[in-house]
Amino acid sequence: MFQKTLKTDNAGSTIIIRLMIGAVFLSEGIQKFLFPEKLGAGRFAKIGLPNPDFLGPFVGIFEITCGILILIGLFTRLSAIPLLIIMLVAMATTKMQLYIDNGFWSMLHDSRTDWAMLLGSIFLNIKGGGRWSLDKSLWNQNKSL
Repeated sequence: MFQKTLKTDNAGSTIIIRLMIGAVFLSEGIQKFLFPEKLGAGRFAKIGLPNPDFLGPFVGIFEITCGILILIGLFTRLSAIPLLIIMLVAMATTKMQLYIDNGFWSMLHDSRTDWAMLLGSIFLNIKGGGRWSLDKSLWNQNKSL
């Protein structure tokens, strides 16, 4: 199981997706603590999520932790899973109302970053960390043992 988590291809270009996904989630997680009323618990309360005072920091910690792990390419596949869940919940709770109120094209326009983060996380879950990742280094070490 551990080896499947580390397994990755040898693509050098994967680092671009890792940098995009990792940096955005790290930044968003930090902002949930810097601006809790606007981006953390306050936002979660505004959109009607239960227990926002717990959920805001909880999601922020996952975004920070998984964002860092993806940036360094450690447990990339595993780290992408909570981020997938975060994006699916975010899209369901914020973009569905946009669709209902303003229609398909407005929802699609306002969710372009969400789609990029969702699809980028799916990509990393499928491909792994790529050539320049700690996953690749650990995978090579495990194969030689």
